[in-house]
Amino acid sequence: MQTVLTIAGFDPSSGAGVTADLMVFAAHGLYGTACITALTVQSTLEVRTTHATPAAVVEATLACLNVDIPPAGIKIGMLANADNIFRICEYLLQLQLKHSIDSKSAHIPIVLDPVLRSTSGRELIDTPGVAALRDRLLPLVDWVTPNLDELAVLTGETVTRRDDLSRACQVLQNTIDKKFGGPRVGVFATGGHLETPDDFLLPPSGEGFWLRGERIVTQATHGTGCALSSAFLSRLVLGDPPREAAVAAKLYVAGALRTAAKVGTGRGPMNHLWPLLRVTD
Repeated sequence: MQTVLTIAGFDPSSGAGVTADLMVFAAHGLYGTACITALTVQSTLEVRTTHATPAAVVEATLACLNVDIPPAGIKIGMLANADNIFRICEYLLQLQLKHSIDSKSAHIPIVLDPVLRSTSGRELIDTPGVAALRDRLLPLVDWVTPNLDELAVLTGETVTRRDDLSRACQVLQNTIDKKFGGPRVGVFATGGHLETPDDFLLPPSGEGFWLRGERIVTQATHGTGCALSSAFLSRLVLGDPPREAAVAAKLYVAGALRTAAKVGTGRGPMNHLWPLLRVTD
């Protein structure tokens, strides 16, 4: 069983964050480990407060896990502040250095879900953190999975229409300075807030294409972007090419939305484990 690592915040309602990521990994037959970057006080109704994990603890956690259970893939979500981002960048640089020295070591796909604010509007990363994410972290990952608002913040572009989305993806890809001459960052942008909820995939090759979406009417929409990013990473780790991985991730999220039971009184969680439950039934 391959191991995948989530570096993200803790959502006590389990709709998003590390607990949701671990369920997504399990649903894909992968073993998940976690480094918690922040504790949040939240439910299906709102995020009340956030409390960043000390950067030294983040650094120690990543080092400890890497010695014993090195990952075959990494998903990065909520990061809280610049200090945490700097420690994570150091960790990723060490992984890249090891890969460049040891030609036999497999490349580890890294997917960043740039979580900037909650659905209820609370900021989940400070201003220096946004700058560190954009300037320091983005060049070190393979894929980024922003929604419309996150894409607008990262590019400075207005992103409200279908044409805006594809153009902003290109802007983001072109402005990221990849270190060490590596391939350009791929962008998997979610268009759930568009009139037609199609997503746009822009591989490192720069030849993008649309992925047809479907609007599923449900209150269980908490953490959809988080789950899509984790499912996309899972499929990459399992060997899918990017386009097939994106399509499979969308199908997974659609199934999780359709089979979700009502939990809480607000925007509830999806049914992250639906593929396993289907097999059990």
